Amino acid sequence: MKIYEEKPHTLNELENEQAEESRKVLHELEGQRVFGREHYEFWIISTLALLWSLFQLYIVIEPTNSTISRSIHLSFALILAFMIYPMIRKPYFLNKIRWFGYTLALVGLCTAGYIAFFFEELALRPGDYTNIDIIVALIGIIILLEAGRRVLGLALSIIAIVFIAYDLLGPYMPELIIHKGASLNKLAGHMFLTTEGIFGVPLGVSTGFVFLFVLFGSLLDKAGAGEYFINLAFAMLGKFRGGPAKASVVASGFTGIMSGSSIANTVTTGTFTIPLMKRTGFRPEQAGAVEVASSTNGQLMPPVMGAAAFIIAEFLGLAYTDVIFAAFIPAFVSYFALFYIVHLEALKLGLKGMEDEDIPPKWKTFAQGIHYLVPIFFLLYTLMVLRESAASAAFNAIMLLMLLMVVQHPFRAFLAKEKITKDILLSGFIDILAGMISGAKNMIPIAVATALAGIVVGSITLTGLGQVLLDVIETLSDGNIFIILLLAAIISLILGMGLPTTANYIVMASLTAPVILILAQDNGFLIPAIAAHLFVFYFGILADDTPPVGLAAYAAAGIAKADPIKTGIQGFKYDIRTAILPFMFFFNPELLLISGVDALNPADPKGWIWITNPFEIAIIFSTAFIGMMAFSCATQGYFITKTNVIERLVFLSIVPFMFLPKIMEAKLSLPSHYISYLIGLAIFALIYFFQKAKLK
Repeated sequence: MKIYEEKPHTLNELENEQAEESRKVLHELEGQRVFGREHYEFWIISTLALLWSLFQLYIVIEPTNSTISRSIHLSFALILAFMIYPMIRKPYFLNKIRWFGYTLALVGLCTAGYIAFFFEELALRPGDYTNIDIIVALIGIIILLEAGRRVLGLALSIIAIVFIAYDLLGPYMPELIIHKGASLNKLAGHMFLTTEGIFGVPLGVSTGFVFLFVLFGSLLDKAGAGEYFINLAFAMLGKFRGGPAKASVVASGFTGIMSGSSIANTVTTGTFTIPLMKRTGFRPEQAGAVEVASSTNGQLMPPVMGAAAFIIAEFLGLAYTDVIFAAFIPAFVSYFALFYIVHLEALKLGLKGMEDEDIPPKWKTFAQGIHYLVPIFFLLYTLMVLRESAASAAFNAIMLLMLLMVVQHPFRAFLAKEKITKDILLSGFIDILAGMISGAKNMIPIAVATALAGIVVGSITLTGLGQVLLDVIETLSDGNIFIILLLAAIISLILGMGLPTTANYIVMASLTAPVILILAQDNGFLIPAIAAHLFVFYFGILADDTPPVGLAAYAAAGIAKADPIKTGIQGFKYDIRTAILPFMFFFNPELLLISGVDALNPADPKGWIWITNPFEIAIIFSTAFIGMMAFSCATQGYFITKTNVIERLVFLSIVPFMFLPKIMEAKLSLPSHYISYLIGLAIFALIYFFQKAKLK
């Protein structure tokens, strides 16, 4: 089967052809202004973005007061937000920055920067705010709401406005959620002039950790790692059945290391993988859905799991490496299961692999970009082995990556016995500048989202909304832990339809995660706090492909020329496997490599017993993967051949034996939870032999 109709391309050539299209799709989807080098706006934006990246690197070398650094961080984000994102996505506003765009950018600088400019004065009179303080705070909140509307859409700004209204109108609320209310002065001061609201923990994490990891990913991409990972995936998997789709899963997993954004991940790899999947036999909505499912799951992949993972660590007082450790098995089980689902789809469609001439040479491709793996493994080594802080590890990895970017082009020219020209010597430095500018631009949505989400967090601390919500959910669920979790999952999905994952997580972690923990403990379930936080994190990610507003699904559908709703529905079908995982590790914390929790204080990480035995970890991973395979066969209706209703139900019966062995041990009075694994394996084997016989 011929993949390319007009002429045979190498993957490198095709990637180069698709690169510009990828950038255009992403800019169009996010509604950004794009200026060429001939426009002065290009140089203003690039200079500001570069200065922001340099500032973030500087505060690692020379630590600055956290409140001041958050203020400067948000100032850069607001200035760039008003310059890059137009008021309305119409040609008049897109092709030039109008005078009011510059005005709002200046107001954003003055209000967000007010905290840094007058830090000492504000520190000397805590709570005793002047009229100017309050006016600046109120204008700053309004400016932030407008920036959020431009960058992220209406949803998060509306949610922030609802919480502000709740704070002000407390005495007029229904009896169930009534409170004494807050004055306008108190609200403005609490939200803007303290570290309880906008300049709180979420923005602090964006400033201290997230920017560096986003910058690392952007530099890695500009160095050429994105192209390398796609080529490597196709070299390793292209010849297998449904090869392009399998390569899409792997390439999106690698890209997740660099982006941590499901939309960017979808566009970056999708412009290349989706057309290839269509040419090999996948329907347009299937091709788009595979890319969406693999790209949304990219945020689960260590070491860069999306900005929300850093906030999980900060909220729980954990080292970031602990979050990676806990999320390791669910992330890889979910990804391997998607790979298996793609294999089942290829079997259903009777697909074959790519032709040999369309596949890059395996070992040559691997060797050409092996140096891209060095900074990634160095980052993991400094995080996991040396146990350096996330900021320090990312900074050191960035410095190493920059060194590699400088030397890679001259070194390649030397190996090819080419003349090392001035252009070759400078190309690495140009790539570094481009990566720093791109990294800052990629941070704008995250910085604005974490600042806006701080309003929700501030509202909870101002009004005691957490206790109110606890009473409401307890009343609705009647104390049933399954209903509590189901409510949390549904709310996360609904919120996630309009919110970026980071903001969704902050809102849900502030509102529902503490409620889940308290009600679970009241009902006899002792679970680590990270289980509740990962629960809402997972469902926040799933919202990116949940119809009717799954942005990643819209991006993939645009590339695949498919219906976005059908693409989203198909993507969600593939992602159902990810949806069951949070429920499983909630009732079986061993999936998070936690074997015991302090009964007196389950939220305290010091009371958790981590599983470190490699043999035990291997068993947990293997059995979880088999359980996920069984679930995938049930949902996809295929194993060796098509499954009937009874076979699907039998496959579903395997899931609790593999995922919840200790619960099954207690329910069935088994002598050991290992017997539960054996029962699940035995059922799986029976179906295998039954389907083999049916084929004959």
